[in-house]
Amino acid sequence: MPVLEYAAVRDTRDLVTAHDLPGLASARPEEQAAAFAATVLRNPTVRGVLERLAPLDLPPWYLTAGSLFQSVWNVAAGESDLNAGIRDHDLFFFDDQDLSYEAEDVVIKRCLHACEGIDAIVEPRNEARVHLWYEGKFGKAIAPYTSLEHAVSSFAATCCCVAVSLSADGALSVHSTHGFADLFAGILRPNPLTVAPKSVYEDKAQRWLGVWPHLTKLPWPAGPQDGVTG
Repeated sequence: MPVLEYAAVRDTRDLVTAHDLPGLASARPEEQAAAFAATVLRNPTVRGVLERLAPLDLPPWYLTAGSLFQSVWNVAAGESDLNAGIRDHDLFFFDDQDLSYEAEDVVIKRCLHACEGIDAIVEPRNEARVHLWYEGKFGKAIAPYTSLEHAVSSFAATCCCVAVSLSADGALSVHSTHGFADLFAGILRPNPLTVAPKSVYEDKAQRWLGVWPHLTKLPWPAGPQDGVTG
């Protein structure tokens, strides 16, 4: 997991352009991570959320998923509004010492209070307790996540499995389950590690292609069950 100096990345964020992104799909992993961080920090809302959360004494956390990979897609599309198409900002934290909703709600309220005034929907969730409600919402039982990284690895497409976190001392942690090649190349690829069913991938891909038509969608692998297998 690369750790970068937030101020340095923030101050050079405009150096990565739409023209650069396709070539970065074949760059070295450390170069990709730095370019990804610089690209998502072009989005002022992403910066605002990170900077509001950094001083809080939170359980381990990541800003992840849509607000990050869709910021990259907006840069690739030459979109002036980097929040275009972004519905919310997924905030994952991990506390497996107290799986009660009451404990989760305390952290949720602290995060939302810190982000007051930011024109965005921030959705904090304790990923250690997702297995307690996932089946009731999605009709499929899942095993407990064992870490933040495990939770990030579970999204429907490989390009979604990215995350960043900012510490109080200005260290920007960057994580990606599958690297950044698919994200920079605009490829929607079913994630072999996902807990989501095929329908989730198809529905999300349909929406994404409607907003970002430059993307290339790969098919869900054929198999006897409605799920991706490694």
